[in-house]
Formats: sequence, C-alpha cells, structure tokens
Amino acid sequence: MKAIVVTDRALGTAGMQLVERPDPDTERLAGLEGANYGDVVVEVHASGFTGDELEWPSTWIDRRGRDRTPSIPGHEVAGVVTALSYGTAGLSVGQRVFGLTDWTRDGTLAEYTVVEARNLAPLPGDIDFRTGAGVAMTGLTAWQGLFEHGHLKAGQSVLVHGAAGALGSMAAQLAREAGAYVIGTGRAAARQTTLDYGAQEFVDLENDRLEEVGGVDLVFDVIGGDIQKRSARLVKAGGRLVTVTGPAEARPAEGVAIDFVVVSHPAQLSEVAQRVRDGRVRTNIGTVAPLDDAFAAFNPTQRVRGKTVIQTRPA
Repeated sequence: MKAIVVTDRALGTAGMQLVERPDPDTERLAGLEGANYGDVVVEVHASGFTGDELEWPSTWIDRRGRDRTPSIPGHEVAGVVTALSYGTAGLSVGQRVFGLTDWTRDGTLAEYTVVEARNLAPLPGDIDFRTGAGVAMTGLTAWQGLFEHGHLKAGQSVLVHGAAGALGSMAAQLAREAGAYVIGTGRAAARQTTLDYGAQEFVDLENDRLEEVGGVDLVFDVIGGDIQKRSARLVKAGGRLVTVTGPAEARPAEGVAIDFVVVSHPAQLSEVAQRVRDGRVRTNIGTVAPLDDAFAAFNPTQRVRGKTVIQTRPA
C-alpha cells in the first residue's frame, strides 16, 4: 500500500515521504495471535492531519518509549471496514466508519489503517468521506472542550479564539447551536467567515481591544501565550478557560483553567454527525488533495484556511 511516513522529527512536514508499505496482515489479524484484540482494518477513503502532530512524542515512540520510525502520521479517518480481528464486536465488514486512531500507532495517511473498533463510529451514508475525516478531530475536540470540560449551557457566553479556523469554526457552531452567545476572534480578514460560522460578535486580535469584550462564562482557547493570559482575565466568577495548547499558562481569578487532549468517543462522533446531517453544523475544509500530493498539501506556499483533507480514493 502507499503511505506517507516520517523519520526525522527535526524536518517536520518537510521530511514526509510517500513510500510503499505492506498491507495489513488480515489473516493474522483474524487469528488468536493477531495484532490487537478488537482491531479492524479500514480502507482509508479520506484522512486528516493535525498541524502540530509531528511535535507529539507519540508520533515517534510507542507506548513503551521505543522508537517506532518510520511512522505513518495522521489520526483522522473515514473509510470502509475490510477486516475484523479476533474478538471485534459492534462493526462489520463493508461498514462505513469514521473516527480517530491511536496516537502511538501508525496513522491514516495511507491506503489502509488498523484501528481499535471502539474508536470508530458509523458514518451515515449521506455524509461523504472527506466530510467525515474533516469533522472527526475538530468535532470531537470542540464537543469535549465546550461541554465536557467547559460545562457550557444555553444562555451563557463563550469567547472562541481562531473562530474562522477548522477547530474554532466547529466550536463556534456547536456553541451557537447549544444556545450560547458566541464571540469569535481572529485576524481582520476572518471577520465574515467567523460570523458565517455562527459567531454573533467578532474581535480583530490585531486591531481591537480584547478587553472590551467584557466578562464571559467560557474561553475556548486554541492560541495560548499572551492571548490566553489576557483572556483569563475576562472569565467571570465560576467560569472556565479551556485550552488545547498544552498546560494552561494563566488561570482566571475566580474560575478554573483546563487543558485537555481529545479522546475517541463514538457516541459524541454520532452526535456531531447528526448535526452535520441536519445542517446545524458544517465542516470547514480548506484543501482536498490526493495521497500522492500530500507532501505539497502539508507544505503550502500560501496560508491555507480550513482543514486539509487527504482523499485517498475517488469520492
């Protein structure tokens, strides 16, 4: 099978290579001595890649801390189940699925990937594969940040940073759909996009004063640094600052700060998929490229807005 691999952490995306790798050993997978109990082989139709993925230790080492290069990056997938390992339940061969793969195993920038069945959800037939791949990481991260960690409720206010980006736009839509008042931030050029994705107000981080926003119940942070520190001061008593940028650098005076890493959750994936089907939320996909052009897609010469999706097979 064709796959994108990385071998040198220092090179980043510039070190990506398209190579031939063995197909998953489905016969061994189905036996008692198979790779992992509960695995499935997925024929990848579309996949995604997170921008800072090559900085994660899990891209380079396994769960025991051993070097695992050359490794296949990408952990967002939409495709079709082609084989089941011994003991797998809940999925069937030929089923359309989407979800996230394990961080410490080979990922989805390939023609096939092996993933635990418990990490996948059924992909409805009226949602195309690239939409499924485009919403797997962004949908889960936004859902968990807003509702599990942010405890967002109808009538509350939320400040969403980077609200025109792939993740921020999903957070803005889900928050608005849940009945919250959404304030989105970004560069001046992102104003209309931010409003189109559900924000009721826009703050230009380069020209407006963030402090004029006033108090908010929740900050959804994808930026960190000084913006996070200034945002912490806006959180109301009992409110929350939720960040995906790593350990929080600032804490609200009378609230809490939470950093988290998204986890697979099929039921939440299904909730997001239902909202996509209903038209309540939409994916923010910027570039769609074939696997053969993945290197160029992840090393663009111009700024790319939205999620980059690799479409491994024809739509």
